[in-house]
Amino acid sequence: MNFSQEIISWYNEHKRELPWRNTHDPYIIWLSEIIMQQTRIEQGLPYFTRFIEEFPTVSHFAAASEDKVLNLWQGLGYYSRGRNMHFTANVVMEEHEGYFPTSYAKLIKLKGIGEYTAAAISSFSANEVKAVVDGNVFRLLSRYFGIDEVINSSKGKRLFFDLANDLIDPSHPGLYNQAIMEFGSLQCRYKKPDCFICPLRSACVAYRDNRIDELPVKLKKQPNRNRYFNYIVARRDEKILLNKRGPNDIWQNLHEFPLFETSAEFPPYQIVNDQQFKEFFGERAIIRSVHQPRKHMLSHQNIYAIFIEIENFEDQFIEKSEWFYASQADFENLALPKLIFENLKKFV
Repeated sequence: MNFSQEIISWYNEHKRELPWRNTHDPYIIWLSEIIMQQTRIEQGLPYFTRFIEEFPTVSHFAAASEDKVLNLWQGLGYYSRGRNMHFTANVVMEEHEGYFPTSYAKLIKLKGIGEYTAAAISSFSANEVKAVVDGNVFRLLSRYFGIDEVINSSKGKRLFFDLANDLIDPSHPGLYNQAIMEFGSLQCRYKKPDCFICPLRSACVAYRDNRIDELPVKLKKQPNRNRYFNYIVARRDEKILLNKRGPNDIWQNLHEFPLFETSAEFPPYQIVNDQQFKEFFGERAIIRSVHQPRKHMLSHQNIYAIFIEIENFEDQFIEKSEWFYASQADFENLALPKLIFENLKKFV
């Protein structure tokens, strides 16, 4: 058997039963692909189920508010994906008469859909001959063919995309794409791949040359930026003070506590004695409790957050900010970053 036949044969025997593999509906496939990006299957599956139950069709998705979408998305991270999905659902309703596209050429024009996702949707829903290239495929092809080219460089990406399209089985492109991704995920794993039972072992260059741990080659990322978030927790009449984040930063349009960001880690008393703090909360505000720094890691940033609960404060911030009070019942409909969501229970 050749490469693609081996992959498909392995897949037919070892594949996982997943709900989006039993449909050709491009909307459902789109949902699964976006939700599962940079997310483990075990973590993403409950989100997929909730989205399908809440939005069984693209028209239901488009009709929802962005806040509703982000609220359901809460905990997945990369919230721009959720916003892009909502935008795209509306474009499908307005420009495609409510029918989710199945062709690569139309899919690639939709917001939040790149080369990989367009290839996945078009091949799974309409058997279009477009190869998928995700992290699993990069790894498998790099090891099997012994390719040293950096996978996250422009030259490397083009090389692997061309190779993947040369290898795809034109008679079963959807099946082959599912198979090669599953093979990379379960068999040719990033750590401790199962080489001794691998059907591709005899022709694998990395196995032959003992280079499994060296491939694929990837450029090192720049060091993460450190940021220091000092959250103010203020309660009034069983309600808690919140702020809706603005554009051009992380967590756009999500809700958090009032934030005072500093250039370094400062002690809490220094925060509440700052003139800007006093302009918002008055001179008499004092610290009630402090929840010590917590590191929250994002893709390119490390957030060091402390939560400073205050009392005896004044409401003079009302005219100076977009802050508002929310009750416990309100939280069910508000989208919160994971950092806030996980710490909110300490205060409500």
